[in-house]
Amino acid sequence: MRVNDEARMTNDEGMTKFEVEIPKGKQRGMRSSFKHSSLFRHSSFLIRHFAFAVFLLIPLSAHTQSPPSAKEILASVRMMESRQQIDLQGQLRQDNNVIPFHLVQNGPMIRYSFANPDEVLQLRLGEKSSRLDLVTGEGTEQFEAAKLKQKIRGTGVTYEDLAFKFLYWPAARVLGEENVRTRNCWKLQLRAPSRESQYSNVLLWVDKASGALMRMEGYDWNAQLVKRFEVVSAQKIEGRWFLKQMRIEELQPGTNRALSRTYLEIKK
Repeated sequence: MRVNDEARMTNDEGMTKFEVEIPKGKQRGMRSSFKHSSLFRHSSFLIRHFAFAVFLLIPLSAHTQSPPSAKEILASVRMMESRQQIDLQGQLRQDNNVIPFHLVQNGPMIRYSFANPDEVLQLRLGEKSSRLDLVTGEGTEQFEAAKLKQKIRGTGVTYEDLAFKFLYWPAARVLGEENVRTRNCWKLQLRAPSRESQYSNVLLWVDKASGALMRMEGYDWNAQLVKRFEVVSAQKIEGRWFLKQMRIEELQPGTNRALSRTYLEIKK
């Protein structure tokens, strides 16, 4: 029987449901060191992009004496994300504009299929980099840097947001701890290696207890905040947690005023 529960991530009750679902034996395992953790689900991201598209759980320990390094956190995110097997429907929604898509992942290969007009995007998650391609009748065509900065069908999501390239940036560090929606998170800063990205640096908030990517902020090359991704709710499908809704805000540079709000919504 298909189980489809939902949890809002705006209070402690919703996140407690995440923890209750974990068997006690696995809870003890999660309290071991970061390198020996094995629990991961989509939430993500940005996080993961759509990610942030579709990450939920990343193996992190809230009980280590010192925080894991940013390199360890990002390596674990990339490794575990590449093992997912999913087939879900979703949509991007901005005001009255609703853009449905079909999301299929088979290990490190993720496909996003849009209609009206037809467009198929293929994301390959590698060990050292990711690659986003446009699928055509002749094969695949890699996105160039200029194309990556373009918005997807007039929404606040760009092709670069979909490509998760910031998860591979080598200059990364843990800034400390900070609460997001009552959750205690590790806060990371990632710096772009070149000006090919629309972002000069990205901030990530990762829940210490569950490993959920709670928030991402992107800063332009004038060091001004221009975009914010934040998980609003999650859902349980066939015993696994998935992203249900993520809010993406385009901000007026240098202010906290939202110019637009796009919602990434995942359905079973």
